[in-house]
Amino acid sequence: MALSRDGSTSLFAASPGGTLRLAGYLLLAVALMMLDHRNDWLPRVRNAAALAVEPAWRLAGAPARWLGDLRENLAAQSSLRSENRKLRDALLLANVRIARMQALVRQNDQLKRLLDAADSLRMQGQLARVIDIDLDPYRRRLVLNRGAREGVRVGQAAVDAHGVMGQVIEVLPNTAVLMLVTDPSSALPVIDARSGVRAVAYGSGSGDGLSLPDLPINADIKVGDSLLTSGLGGRFPAGFPAATVVSIAADRSGSYLRAEARPAARLNRSDQVLLLRDLAEPMGPPAPASDAGPPSSLIGPASAGQVGAAPPRKTAHAGTRR
Repeated sequence: MALSRDGSTSLFAASPGGTLRLAGYLLLAVALMMLDHRNDWLPRVRNAAALAVEPAWRLAGAPARWLGDLRENLAAQSSLRSENRKLRDALLLANVRIARMQALVRQNDQLKRLLDAADSLRMQGQLARVIDIDLDPYRRRLVLNRGAREGVRVGQAAVDAHGVMGQVIEVLPNTAVLMLVTDPSSALPVIDARSGVRAVAYGSGSGDGLSLPDLPINADIKVGDSLLTSGLGGRFPAGFPAATVVSIAADRSGSYLRAEARPAARLNRSDQVLLLRDLAEPMGPPAPASDAGPPSSLIGPASAGQVGAAPPRKTAHAGTRR
């Protein structure tokens, strides 16, 4: 290829050798185009060349592809971790809300039963909530959120939706202490709903049960009998569910029986109680059996038919002023 006067290379040189080379290139190009048009062999050459070059091309682009895949995987893992964390938090919050809703449903049901019982009893009472427990292992006592300012008095009986819980033994301005029937200092007069046998149920103290010691050896009391409050002593109204007999055995001398009973009230689970007002001394003849005792919804079907067996309340003496 000849050089021009300014020193640059020129394809179209003025020399005869450059013209011949140009003509040869043109003839070769025309021949190749004709062969490709007639025999169609250049695509095969291109395909073979592509197959030969493809491994090198893939190998050269592999690092970039690997880096791209690695970035995508890291981003996907980070996104999945974040999403899983959010889902776990949402699931925990949902479980907490469900548990709270279930607790509120149970609490509302319990409050409804207590209010229905108070209305059916036709007696005054007030609701109180358990705010603390006595941690002494030898006592069974609760602290309520009602006190002297709300009219709570020492000696008031407390019940839940299932039975008798205990009585108030101490009153402060804003709180009161409730002694449960299972406290060792508690004594609850009861009557067997089936046979009418009267006894006194004492708190065991060491557990959550009641003990009925010194029963006559021929006392008609059986396992499974329902015990109701007898009303003796004037502290607890008659006919309230107190306990269920779970075992009976003779004492060491063989002269008396000793029964163990399970309280009817849910002492360890009830967080709402109904404090009953002291009833005024009844005047005139005893009330009909259908009007005495708690409502059937409170005492259950097993002992509903036995409420009338409770002893009638005392009538006024002849010299009582009316």
